[in-house]
Amino acid sequence: MKALFDTVSFACSVKVTKAYSTSFSSAVKMLAPSIRQDIYNIYGFVRFADEIVDSFHDYNKEVLFEKFEKELADAITDKISLNPILNSFQHTVHKYKINQELIDAFMQSMKLDLVKQEYKTTEEYNEYIYGSADVVGLMCLLVFVKGDEKKYNDLKDSAMKLGSAFQKVNFLRDLKADFEGLNRTYFPNTDLSKLTEASKKEIIDDIEADFKLAYEGILRLPIEAKFGVYTAYRYYKRLLNRLKATPSTEIKNTRIRVPNYQKAELLARCYVKYRLNLL
Repeated sequence: MKALFDTVSFACSVKVTKAYSTSFSSAVKMLAPSIRQDIYNIYGFVRFADEIVDSFHDYNKEVLFEKFEKELADAITDKISLNPILNSFQHTVHKYKINQELIDAFMQSMKLDLVKQEYKTTEEYNEYIYGSADVVGLMCLLVFVKGDEKKYNDLKDSAMKLGSAFQKVNFLRDLKADFEGLNRTYFPNTDLSKLTEASKKEIIDDIEADFKLAYEGILRLPIEAKFGVYTAYRYYKRLLNRLKATPSTEIKNTRIRVPNYQKAELLARCYVKYRLNLL
């Protein structure tokens, strides 16, 4: 029975999420059980695509990505894949009618990471972020609103801003790994070899503007999703504050983290606000 294979596939998506991101998997646990698995399914797909372009340096990444893209298309068409991560993802795609345009935009940004190392214009930068982050936020939003088209359209802009903010924080946090390890520069008009406080402030101001608009949408999310998304929002805000307090010269030389004790404190505060209906 395919139901058993689906169960195994879903377990694989959960395992991938927990293995690759303890912070994200913790936030997913704060979602209602009715939507939790589908977010794991989306993350597993996104993670595998990202790993191909970022990590498999000893292999032909272009060939691997082409195979993955073909398997993805077949999975969505056939409604099954022997790749358990793609089998999980296609299940969620069909369940919530995730638009193919969102999937194509994501895959296009991942392809860019195979060939493009520098984003010189704001237009290029925004296009990459739309595909690599905004559309992932929109996929998750479809799950959060359980496919309700009106709610989706009402919250669409905020979801995209939250995706953008998360991605830009990741770019700033991973500056050293991206610049030195992968030879990539995402921030346009910024010399990362000589990152100044002024340049850092400009980047952070942009992220904070995204967070402000994203927060307005978080407050209007369905109850099943609000606590988990708010927790992720607060975690990334805390991470941004740590980056803000770190001298620009140090950001290039280390990877800023939020200590575990602060994560626990943050979770407790989020839970109190949620239980007191202060969100």
